[in-house]
Amino acid sequence: MKTYPKKRIEIMVEAPLMRRVLSILDKQGVSGYTVLPALAGRGKDGSWDRDGLVGRAGAVVQVLCIVDASRVAAVLEPLFALVSRQIGIVTVSDVQVIRPEHF
Repeated sequence: MKTYPKKRIEIMVEAPLMRRVLSILDKQGVSGYTVLPALAGRGKDGSWDRDGLVGRAGAVVQVLCIVDASRVAAVLEPLFALVSRQIGIVTVSDVQVIRPEHF
């Protein structure tokens, strides 16, 4: 089966920032994304988990999207502006898709 190269952008942010991230993706014309809850993890400040959290404060979500390589810089610029002032991580990786017209 033929596959096509694209870029996967993963954004980890505190849950209260999710709407701002999605707004950026919408404004940049990203055709689709998925939001997942992050249940636990470990970072430079140590381990964390969602146990005992009340509400969304302190909760972390992961936003995933796939875009064409030619659009990565345009999508990352406003994301970096947001994440550079907040708790968050943005990664970009190579992926292969079977339906390139979706991205």
